[in-house]
Amino acid sequence: MRMLMTVSIPTEVANEHVRNGSLGSTIGRILEEAKPESVYFGTLGTGERSGMMVVDLKEASEIVKYAEPWFMAFGASVNFEPVMTPADLQAAEPHLERAAKY
Repeated sequence: MRMLMTVSIPTEVANEHVRNGSLGSTIGRILEEAKPESVYFGTLGTGERSGMMVVDLKEASEIVKYAEPWFMAFGASVNFEPVMTPADLQAAEPHLERAAKY
């Protein structure tokens, strides 16, 4: 199942990684292993350094594969939300038609 994974890194932890020069390389290693479909960085309204990425989970146990590196490296907060592509939404049309009858 395709998920929007959001990661927020506590400011002081991120600052320490910036100071010692490891922020970019650590994030790079995590992303290289995870191979997300897409990745974006910003603040997500939290004011903390944050990332948003789309990952495709084959089974729930893969949450550990994607989240643990962020927990271990940064003490980050991680969240997963199911998302759909336009093709997924089109495939859901029969369900929408049934729901419209309520």
